[in-house]
Amino acid sequence: MKIADRIERLGTETAFAVSGQAAAWAAKGNKVYPFHLGDMNISTPANIIEAANRAIADGKTGYCPADGIPPLREALARDVGARRGVDYGPQNVAIQPGGKPVIGKFIAAVMNEGDEVLYPNPGYPIYESQIEFFGGVAVPYNYIETDTGFAIDMEKLAASITDKTRILIYNNYQNPISAASKPEEMAELAKLAVKHDLIVLADDAYYEIRYGGEPRSIVAEPGMRERTVVLYTFSKKYAMTGWRLGAAVGPEAIIKIIAKLNVNAESCSNHFIQWAMLEALTGDQSGPQNILNTLKARRDAAVAGLNAIDGINIPTPNSTFYLFPNVTKIMQRKGFTSIDELMTGALQETGVSFCTRNHFGRPLPGETKYFIRLAYSGIDVPEIEAGLAALKTYFEK
Repeated sequence: MKIADRIERLGTETAFAVSGQAAAWAAKGNKVYPFHLGDMNISTPANIIEAANRAIADGKTGYCPADGIPPLREALARDVGARRGVDYGPQNVAIQPGGKPVIGKFIAAVMNEGDEVLYPNPGYPIYESQIEFFGGVAVPYNYIETDTGFAIDMEKLAASITDKTRILIYNNYQNPISAASKPEEMAELAKLAVKHDLIVLADDAYYEIRYGGEPRSIVAEPGMRERTVVLYTFSKKYAMTGWRLGAAVGPEAIIKIIAKLNVNAESCSNHFIQWAMLEALTGDQSGPQNILNTLKARRDAAVAGLNAIDGINIPTPNSTFYLFPNVTKIMQRKGFTSIDELMTGALQETGVSFCTRNHFGRPLPGETKYFIRLAYSGIDVPEIEAGLAALKTYFEK
């Protein structure tokens, strides 16, 4: 049997492989502290669940429009636009079965084979996978470690732009490193996009997982509305990772293409869940605030636990639910030359399961520092404290 050549270019989300390792360790009767996957052990707000049940009972179980039910598209256009200072209508929205499908459909809609695409690395690995699967050239840009977190290496990014560069993928409030652009960094990115006529995917998956201050989106920068598609997901704000619903929001011409891709890929997104999402947007908003409060308490516990470890010093991020500590001193102390040694040793010695920098895009030439990523979205505060106390003992050996 001959398999299509392009499958060789398709990557995966390797964090799920770490889940398999953790599950196998737990199946042997071992305690596991799950810091590896950005899933959530927080309940979806009750009003959303009730709305889904009502929609099923009301017969909202058949096909619906490929771009989504009109009331949801209208509500989402208002919500996304109002929160970003941009005017949108329902014609600017195409509902998706999750946020992730937006990545591939956006690339399929605007990228030709051989086009160069700027993407963050370390970053969400599906960017790299989808660019190469569709025949593009994945051009990474990286981040610089600072006292307050991470900043884009703007000099390197600008130098990477050629006459073949077509797309910029930008994930503010970033997975895995929780980077949040300062206003001047976002403005500089926007100016580069306008200058070089780049189409932008603004991955706003964590836009509202913010613990202070107002979030910002590049779509609101001058000249950006007409060249930017916003990736929106319900998964994080409403603790709905398994419900699988999101949206592409952007210029009508691109949204029409994405809706056409919907027809070819899945006909439409889940009908009754769309009515539940309408309730999420327009109903009681105490649920999202409770979710955010829970995540903030976990963040504070996790930052304190990591900073108690000799050799780790991380600032407190103001967004997402990830921590990306530099563990270079830990590696040197333990005499390891592979970050996988540290990951496996931590699991077997302490039960703490985490991802490494290598799970978030191919390491770049010249990298000499080591990082791990811990997600605190699926683990409660007492478990965070116990797990990181065990990790401290192991890391300080």
